[in-house]
Amino acid sequence: MSMMTLPERLRAGEVLYHRAEVMHARTGDFTHRFTYAADYILLNLSAARSKALLARNRFSLYSVYDRDHGGQRGAGEGEAWAWQRFAEAGFAHGEDSVLGLMTQPRFLGFWFNPVSFWCLWQGEDLVAVIAEVNNTFGQRHSYLCHKDDHSAMSATDSVQAHKVFHVSPFQDVEGGYEFRFHLTADHSAIHIRYQAGARGLIATMSGALAPVRARQLVKAALLRPGGALRVVVLIGWQALKLKSKGAAYRSVPPIPQEEISR
Repeated sequence: MSMMTLPERLRAGEVLYHRAEVMHARTGDFTHRFTYAADYILLNLSAARSKALLARNRFSLYSVYDRDHGGQRGAGEGEAWAWQRFAEAGFAHGEDSVLGLMTQPRFLGFWFNPVSFWCLWQGEDLVAVIAEVNNTFGQRHSYLCHKDDHSAMSATDSVQAHKVFHVSPFQDVEGGYEFRFHLTADHSAIHIRYQAGARGLIATMSGALAPVRARQLVKAALLRPGGALRVVVLIGWQALKLKSKGAAYRSVPPIPQEEISR
């Protein structure tokens, strides 16, 4: 276990590997539950050190491209976009501020990411998160999460957001989300609860944080081949299961005009 706090590790340029256990449980008119493992990384883009088999803005076994994040899908502005969105929400970019990106990297150049998280620390306090959500229809929308008084978010604090973006073709665009974040020096746990009347969904993503090692990346590639492509296949497989249970398909509505909301 590291003696440094998580923001200290990110300030120092560490790149952290996160084997996340992802769970989705649907409630309401019918139930459906599944779990799978996914490979994420957490890094401070402006300070991160180069790693074997993990590259920034160039091809490798795993890679992170700035254009994949921050703003328009496929033409993102990276951390500059995130800093600006946080500033517009009233969070200063001070000397003790640290911005971390938790994301599923490209695998052999292929990219898809259901959700990435821009995490902002001021000092040692996690004060805001942008959940950057992508659907399988080529669309993106982001949700800004923070407490009304801009104070630190603890593991027990719930932050609400109205659902305005189409994610699952088996759910309407209505209701709202509750987000909870708990990030420590060596562990991450994110809890998202969606509720629309009697229908709902609970999604969690949790696991250890450890320094990226080449052997971890090779092991991940062997155990979960395809990386992001595997996630797309899993999404399609779960959609077939939902359809077989009688879930009604909803057509894709227009994307929200605003790129970020609460």
